[in-house]
Amino acid sequence: MGIPTEPIGSIPRSPALLAALADHAAGRISADVLAERQDEAVADTIARLAGLGCPVLVDGEQSKPSFATYPIDGLTNLSPDGAIIPFADGHTRQLPHLTSGPFGYLTHADSYLRAARRHTSLPIKQAVIAPSALSLLYPADGIPGYPRESFIADLVDAAEADIRRCLDAGAHVVQLDFTEGRLALKLDPGGGVLDAFIALNNQVLDRFTAEEQARIGVHTCPGGDQDSTHSLDVDYAGLLPKLFGLRVGNFYLQLASEPDPDRVLAIVASHLPAGARVFVGVTDPIDQTPETPAQVRDRILAAARRIPPAQLGSCDDCGFAPFADDTSTSRDLAFAKISARLEGTALAADVLGG
Repeated sequence: MGIPTEPIGSIPRSPALLAALADHAAGRISADVLAERQDEAVADTIARLAGLGCPVLVDGEQSKPSFATYPIDGLTNLSPDGAIIPFADGHTRQLPHLTSGPFGYLTHADSYLRAARRHTSLPIKQAVIAPSALSLLYPADGIPGYPRESFIADLVDAAEADIRRCLDAGAHVVQLDFTEGRLALKLDPGGGVLDAFIALNNQVLDRFTAEEQARIGVHTCPGGDQDSTHSLDVDYAGLLPKLFGLRVGNFYLQLASEPDPDRVLAIVASHLPAGARVFVGVTDPIDQTPETPAQVRDRILAAARRIPPAQLGSCDDCGFAPFADDTSTSRDLAFAKISARLEGTALAADVLGG
């Protein structure tokens, strides 16, 4: 029995690319030269993943400014002092906020997909930011002449276009990054913010056919940045039943770093839609110790005791550098963890097939 396995997204950039980014910021190289260095990094990422035997590839987000802000990078109607995301170690990340309308994407994710496609004929997965995350751009006190209702209508249109362009460009799967799902329960334990996020995301997803929804997935995790998380202390039990109400065919769940994974798997088993697949996280990107293939195998077999193997896959808990933090986890460590995921998944498949 084969078990599908997929990466989540980001992989730390190489020292050469980091040097090129610094040189560009300092004016020592042009944007065209930087683009060449980024394309080389994409080619190297794809070649290394393919060399490990990865059946579904990603570009490692080598040229994304971050998983969350790529659509708005370069927009002029933004102010930097938006919503703050606090992490457990005390550091924060801050989103911008919109200062005027209308809202639109400056960059669509299919541009990354098409660039990656030049380097391989293997299946490529494309991550996009969930519209719920970008809804945080709208300021609480509103924007004169641009009501929130108009912003949401523009956001839904833009998010649909982002997903559809990736599907049309041949993405194996389009993955919505929804790290704010668990964080919503930390900010609002009553669940109102999470309910609004789910409803907004489904407003976009409802624009796709059942066949298209089968090629869409959603990833959730408690965040991962500078070896810290923003919501690991929030009970998964509050998120998962609502998460499985999202109308997608694939769910990618952080699990390797959970303190009680079997409890989480029991919740998953009770709520996973009949036609959907759940990819369980078997490697922890913020743990500096590489997993062994045997550890990965055992994590998958534990999941298979709760979830029908036909609905089961494996993944990494999160991207390895989602906020462009390329030094907390090394590039080589990321590939070592991915290698363990691939080998361990094959071992588990042999056990389940036998």
